[in-house]
Amino acid sequence: MKTMKMTIILTALMTFSLSSCSNDDTLIEQRDWDNTAYFVSSDEQMQTTFYKPYSGYVGDPMPFFDPVAKDFKVLYLQDYRPNSAGTYHPIWGVSTADGVNYTALGELIPCGGIQEQDAALGTGSTIYSESEGLYYTFYTGNKYQPTSSDAGQAVMLATSSDFKTWTKDRTFFLRGNQEYSNNDFRDPFVFKGDDAQYHMLVATTKNGKGVIAEFVSKDLKNWDNADTFMTMMWDRFYECPDVFKMGDWWYLVYSEKHAAVRRVQYFKGKTLDELKACTANDAGLWPDSHEGFLDSRGLYAGKTASDGTNRYLWGWCPTRAGEDNTAVGAYPNEPQWAGNLVAYKLIQHEDGTLTLGPPDALSSKYNQTRDIKVMQQSKTGVTVQNGAYSLNGDSYIMFNRLGAHNHISFTATTGGNTDKFGISLVRGSDSEKYYSMIINPENDNTRKINFEEEGRKGMGFVAGIDGYNFSRPEDNTYHIDIYTDNSVCVMFINGVCSYTNRIYGINKNCWSINNYGGEVTITNIKVNQY
Repeated sequence: MKTMKMTIILTALMTFSLSSCSNDDTLIEQRDWDNTAYFVSSDEQMQTTFYKPYSGYVGDPMPFFDPVAKDFKVLYLQDYRPNSAGTYHPIWGVSTADGVNYTALGELIPCGGIQEQDAALGTGSTIYSESEGLYYTFYTGNKYQPTSSDAGQAVMLATSSDFKTWTKDRTFFLRGNQEYSNNDFRDPFVFKGDDAQYHMLVATTKNGKGVIAEFVSKDLKNWDNADTFMTMMWDRFYECPDVFKMGDWWYLVYSEKHAAVRRVQYFKGKTLDELKACTANDAGLWPDSHEGFLDSRGLYAGKTASDGTNRYLWGWCPTRAGEDNTAVGAYPNEPQWAGNLVAYKLIQHEDGTLTLGPPDALSSKYNQTRDIKVMQQSKTGVTVQNGAYSLNGDSYIMFNRLGAHNHISFTATTGGNTDKFGISLVRGSDSEKYYSMIINPENDNTRKINFEEEGRKGMGFVAGIDGYNFSRPEDNTYHIDIYTDNSVCVMFINGVCSYTNRIYGINKNCWSINNYGGEVTITNIKVNQY
């Protein structure tokens, strides 16, 4: 009986302690910040900004601007965990007007039976036929345990008149037919060209070499082989191809499958023929002026859609096995397939290069201003004057706990061309490990974002994630916006840099701005939430 009473008392005390920690202001006042470990947090089951359904995760997105409803529809492969053997990744969908607020559409195209060509579904694209008032979605059908006479992958078709009820066309199959691989034949992308014909691009191989095959049609039903659209350089494989014209440039956005890269990239050309020729020299001449990266390994399967004014890109940010923040891409600690849907506004520069910025509606969603409190700072190197923080040498300043949805913004001005600074998340005054995005000088004029695990037991530089390179601003002034939705974290700098990552434990933990040897001044610091 005495043991039972003691158990009840301890349970009550633990319950009181946990409930009292739910109020951040109370927590800050009551905690001994000289002896505070990080708060163990968890992600919300459903996420609405960097979208995740209540059940499962978002796989390859298929964005499409609906000319009837005047909104974006984003179909995606639904990743249950665990998935059924053989039959998995049905196509679900969401609608959005702004890439920030989503309405779930549920399952739109189900998997086929275990013996059918589309037992498992793969990505594709949607196009609207105005003459028929019909939506066409071309997708990849994956055969379960194909024999030598089967097509492991084939392009298939479903249509709808209302974007709600979809009917599979059981007579439509587009296969490699020996000219192209029957087992690597996927990711169909359909667009209407300047020649008034429909064009379909398919990621495949030809004679063991990666290529993007092209097919043409006048009616979306009958397709003719138009030969190779683009040869893939070396042993690379361009997944999820997406072609569009923006301003005076043609672009191919794709996701590089090769384990050493695995990022969203693009080629550009002044004409469609110039675009196709980007990889014509496969002998080692890298098309530097025609190829670019759009983000880090925290983003994959990016594809675009335009409402006629703005073009947006949607991709997924992967989850990490065991919520391991260092499982970023280096074998054997690779991220998992699928995660959260993340949207970006595509920014085109005068030279035709592309970068990613936040959708216009993103900042307005984070509309609750949060008070900023300094919880701890280094013993030396920190000067505060008129709301500005000057950091010199190896120094830092740590701010109060964050919530589940945060918009951190500030301006950083370095004292010289090679000064180094960063932002740390999941940090407490005695955290053994915390995670930093560091703006690192590669040379006098180039900056690179590195991801590091700092702290007494931190591993330092996290290999495999591949940082993002961008030009140093001429005035050494960095306007930084960081948006978090639970563990998904996206940082934007000066409209020229987007860096997407997943960092578990952001919720309910402190964060800091750090200086590494030089000098940086921080102004206009704000935290907004919703």
